[in-house]
Formats: sequence, structure tokens, C-alpha cells
Amino acid sequence: MKKVTSPDAPTSGPTTPRTYRAAIIGTGFMGRVHSHAIRALGGEIVGVAGSSHAKAERFRASHGIARAHSDALELVHDPDVDVVHVCTPNHLHAPLTRAALAAGKHVVCEKPLATDAATARELTQSAREGGRVAVVPFVYRFHPMAREARARVAAGSLGRVGLAHGGYLQDWFLSPEEDNWRVDPDIGGPTRAFGDIGSHWCDMLEFVTGDRVTAVSAQTSRITDSRGTDGGRSVTTEDLASFQFTTAGGAIGTAVISQVSPGRKNQLFLEVSGTEGSLRFDQERPETLWSGERARTGTVSRDDPGLSAEAARMVRLPVGHPQGYQDCFNALIADTAAAIAGHRPEGLPVFADGLRAAVLAEAVLLSARERRWVDVPPTDEADPT
Repeated sequence: MKKVTSPDAPTSGPTTPRTYRAAIIGTGFMGRVHSHAIRALGGEIVGVAGSSHAKAERFRASHGIARAHSDALELVHDPDVDVVHVCTPNHLHAPLTRAALAAGKHVVCEKPLATDAATARELTQSAREGGRVAVVPFVYRFHPMAREARARVAAGSLGRVGLAHGGYLQDWFLSPEEDNWRVDPDIGGPTRAFGDIGSHWCDMLEFVTGDRVTAVSAQTSRITDSRGTDGGRSVTTEDLASFQFTTAGGAIGTAVISQVSPGRKNQLFLEVSGTEGSLRFDQERPETLWSGERARTGTVSRDDPGLSAEAARMVRLPVGHPQGYQDCFNALIADTAAAIAGHRPEGLPVFADGLRAAVLAEAVLLSARERRWVDVPPTDEADPT
């Protein structure tokens, strides 16, 4: 397979950050994860804004932040802020990111970058024209074993890749009583399960293989047409998605995406098979990578003496002290800071990757709606081939 990188994606280099002065917009789970990562870097959180001043004040007090803002745009334009972290519901990602770029700020925007590909393309171009570091947190790239899988595929250890398959399974929407803003397409966007977690799986597929999905044949489904304790919210977005795909390098594959699989909490898994070997990465067991050949199988751990340089760079703790999701976020923000300082760390997911996710989401939805194979259009920003 031919290795593909985004033209604006940084390449390898040192990761010593300059001062990192951040604004956090959003006070939910992702706001907390971002704030921990900024603090782990040694950065400063200048202020926080939420959907109400009361929420922002509670977040400020519990995280030791200097200021709480009721007006997110006021915080965006604060001259003390270098980087804006957008951790809000999906419909606010694009307007807040657009405002931050216009104010000359660097941006870390939670996925989806936008709820449609046209807007994602606009934001990607704006970041490029403004020379801003603009990141979308596809954080599973920052597991050392994911980096090791990528390095082995690129080195040809698997031979010619012909098959990739896997999925991303959760159960947090299993009960019809479960309900939040993601269910509302005006807030969460036209896709739910695929847009929320299928985008992560596709990013992992393309990141590890260095290949691009060129066509998809998809199905979507939901287990209930209404949600909430009183069943009062009508549901139009999917709980489940499955799809076949083909790639530019000639591989085929399948994936299953679910937010309603009992007992599955956050299982992202990817298996890649070539003419010489196979590899499997499981995000719930990230300390090891399964490796198989015709004559033998085994596991690779992150203390392997033959670990690739990029995988070794992501190792932050001795083996036996598990690294997890927050460690991935800490590494993402460290590389973001390095990029702001002028370095080019390998594998940093940028807005071009967010655009790629939006294009794939639209292809999956169109395929499911029209029950046919759909070509995935190339994007100049994300696909220099």
C-alpha cells in the first residue's frame, strides 16, 4: 500500500513546546480531558466558557482556572489566549472554530470538525491560509502499539495488504431511556454512531495502513425510534452502522459500528492482513499488539527492544504501569504545542483529517440511504495522491 499523509501534517521532529496558553470552551467530559492534558504539558488555562456562566464557574472552581466566561467569543478574542480548545456539542464546532481562526488563534477542535463536508473544507482551508496549527483529536493514534502497527505496515512487514476489518463497539445508548444532545440531529448532526465513533475507526484504518478508502457500501439501523424517560424524543440518527469498503491500494474490508452492544464499553479494534503477516490492535488492550504469520503467532508489547522510533516516542511509563486514554490526550496536546513552536511531530491529526472524516461520513450515509456502493471523493487537503 502507498503511504498517504496530509500535506499540512507535521513530520518527525523534537517536541519541546513553547508557552501554551489555552482557552477551553465546553465544560463536559471532553473539557475535563483537555484541561488535564494542558496541565500535564505545563500549559496555562487562561479561562473557560460553558453553556451558562454557572457551569463555567463550577468548572473554573474545580479545576483551579483563573476566569470563567459566560461569553465564549469574549474568551476567544482574549489576547492572552494562544490556543482555543473547542469541546462543545457538535453544532457549535464550526462557528467557534471559524471565530478562533479569524482571531488568529490556533485551534484544537473536537470531532466532528463540522457536521458537513463543505464546512469542514472551508475550515481546513482557513487554517491553512492563516498558518494556524489546527488539530482534531483522533487520539487513538497516540497509543504506542498503534504507532507500532503503522510502522510495521509501512516497513512492509505484512507484505501486500489485502484485507482490513474490525469495528468500534459501545453500549451506552443501549437503553431507550438514554438520551442526550447527540440524538438531536440539529445539535449532533445527521450521523450519530458513525460520526461519533466510526470516524475514529476509519481514521485508525487509514493511519495504520497509509491507505485511503475509495468506496463504501453501508447499512445503518437503530434499535428504537424514540428516546428519553418519557419516550418523548423522536430519533432519526443511527445506533448501528456496518459497511464494506475498498481502498486505493487494492485492499477490501468490513467494519461494524455500534453504540448499543451490551457489555462493550469502548472496544475499537482493527486487524490488518497482508501476504506475509497480520496485525491486530485493540484499544481496550492497548499494551500489546497481536502479530501473526503462517508459521507462528505472538504478541508485541511496548517494551519490545525492536519497537519503532515513533512507538517508543509514545511510551511514557514503564511496562506494567498501563497507559490509557488520558495518556493519549496528553501526547496529542504535547505534539500540538510542539507544532505551535515550529516543530513537525509525526502523526498529529490536523483539520485535513477532520475533513476526511466528514467526507467519509457523507459517503456512508448516502450509501445507506440509497442502498448502493458510493465512491468516496478525494479531498485535495487530505489526499495528495
